[in-house]
Amino acid sequence: MAHITLPDGMPGIRALMAFRPETALPLNQLVEVLLQGPSSLTKGERELIATYVSSLNECTFCASTHGAIAKHHLGNGDLVRQVAADPESASISPKLKALMRIAAKVQEGGRRVTEDDVAAARAEGATDVEIHDAVLIAAAFCMFNRYVDGLATWSPDDPEMYDRIGAHRARNGYLAPNNSLK
Repeated sequence: MAHITLPDGMPGIRALMAFRPETALPLNQLVEVLLQGPSSLTKGERELIATYVSSLNECTFCASTHGAIAKHHLGNGDLVRQVAADPESASISPKLKALMRIAAKVQEGGRRVTEDDVAAARAEGATDVEIHDAVLIAAAFCMFNRYVDGLATWSPDDPEMYDRIGAHRARNGYLAPNNSLK
């Protein structure tokens, strides 16, 4: 049960955004830029970073939601599960593995990221913008995960619900209304 009174039937961050719409817009604008906006990293790769960090934070709602979005972008749910469990053994590029290592360090604490981590990512072809975005995605998702779990929001256990949310967000981004996804 949530720590505050939230709209019935709305899971995770969706309930929080309905509860406080004035905070929803800037949060959605941030995630739209980070995960859907122009980037040399694909939308699927960026969603994988969000999924991995959310998995490290044990945030069921965010890991499941962004995993479903990544699956719809990439067309490969097995890859998403592999990355969430262990990016080092997953079939992703060495550059994305290096960015995942940086994201994991951010999840532990921002100062855990070292010059060696950044140099390793650069050696795999990561640009300054990609390193920046991996760090910001990881930091933002630590905030989102703590927001969702800190208020004890409801996380459905129905994979179909996450799949519907994932398909909708992959198709329409984060600024489109989602009232039909209850």
